[in-house]
Amino acid sequence: MTAQPQSEATAVTQSRVGKKPIPLPKGVDFKLNGRHVTVKGGKGELSRELPEGIKVVVEDGEIVVEPAAGAGKRGRQFQGLTRALIASMVKGVAEGYATSLDLVGVGYRAEVKGQDVTLALGLSHQVKYKMHPSVAARVETIDEGGVKRPRLHLTSHDKEALGQTAARIRSFRKPEPYKGKGVRYTGEKLREKAGKAGGKK
Repeated sequence: MTAQPQSEATAVTQSRVGKKPIPLPKGVDFKLNGRHVTVKGGKGELSRELPEGIKVVVEDGEIVVEPAAGAGKRGRQFQGLTRALIASMVKGVAEGYATSLDLVGVGYRAEVKGQDVTLALGLSHQVKYKMHPSVAARVETIDEGGVKRPRLHLTSHDKEALGQTAARIRSFRKPEPYKGKGVRYTGEKLREKAGKAGGKK
């Protein structure tokens, strides 16, 4: 068997997705101090510690993520994750993220005051929840086929905090599978069950 050239044998393999450059939008400031990265833009500021074994550089208005020299398999494994984290931060401070929740049920209501959300979800008590400081919320009343219900809109520059907040609010009254009552993501498709009466037909 012919031995490979030394340069080819020691070449650092890269993640197919992780090696794609991240465009740095105008107005977004990217700073790297060791493994600590800070991204600042019009929607806010985010910072986090990056995994070891990763090299991040800014070239020609793009952020490039590479495995560090000698990082081995770990560098390739964390390259894609690091790129996804940085890309999420850049998009968040530049454009922001948004998601919505529908409150489906008779008498279901939501009220927002600052970071406090008060929910009436057909329980014996109202649910009060304090949102993450980076998350903003507003309530809209929608009309679908003559049926009015509240829709809670959530926005944030922090995708992780937004997802956790939405998931937490949904957990207070998950949609049940028979009539679909509960808190659901807007557009969420539920697998409804027929129920006992429907099953006997």
